[in-house]
Amino acid sequence: MGFLSPDSGLMRGLSDLADAIWINMLMLVTGLPLVTIGAALSAGHYAARRSLQGRGHVTADFFHAFRVEFVQSTCIWLILCPIGCLLICGWLLVRVPLLLIPGFALGLLWAIVFEWVWSLQAGFENTVLRTMLNALVIGVVNWPRTAALAVMDLAYLLLLAVCWFHLPQGLFLLVVLGYGTLVMLHTPIQKPTLDRYRTGNSQ
Repeated sequence: MGFLSPDSGLMRGLSDLADAIWINMLMLVTGLPLVTIGAALSAGHYAARRSLQGRGHVTADFFHAFRVEFVQSTCIWLILCPIGCLLICGWLLVRVPLLLIPGFALGLLWAIVFEWVWSLQAGFENTVLRTMLNALVIGVVNWPRTAALAVMDLAYLLLLAVCWFHLPQGLFLLVVLGYGTLVMLHTPIQKPTLDRYRTGNSQ
């Protein structure tokens, strides 16, 4: 019965999945006011990293990071959210061909920052603008990892769209797994890169 041992790959995988679902629930609840989504994302990355390291307790780690990172994470979110909304509105409403290329370029830069900024905020002490700039630079330099993160996120959004229009009974499962599962999958991809930058100011 080795596969039922707490140290077996199966049991570790189930434990990680349970933590991912719980992190997702915590992110959903704390992100309900909308303005707190940034803090929820940072806290989710922090709790996921600690969980995969086998350290601490998911709930305590999440709320510790939510409290500590609240101000800066909220500032980052209040910058990224309006820009993202404007980009989406521009793609949907503006039909000027000359604006397509700059709009695509800005959207790409926004996506790169979004994929890395929350894990950086959760793992390093820095100013808001420096954290966002570092996220952009790291995301560009490590573009294969950034592409892998983006593919995961796009696949999840595609599944949501398919379920919404064709398989509504699958929505509940996707919501339960949610972005917390993506954060748990993102963490091992980002870890080798972030470990190279991790210094005494890391959390």
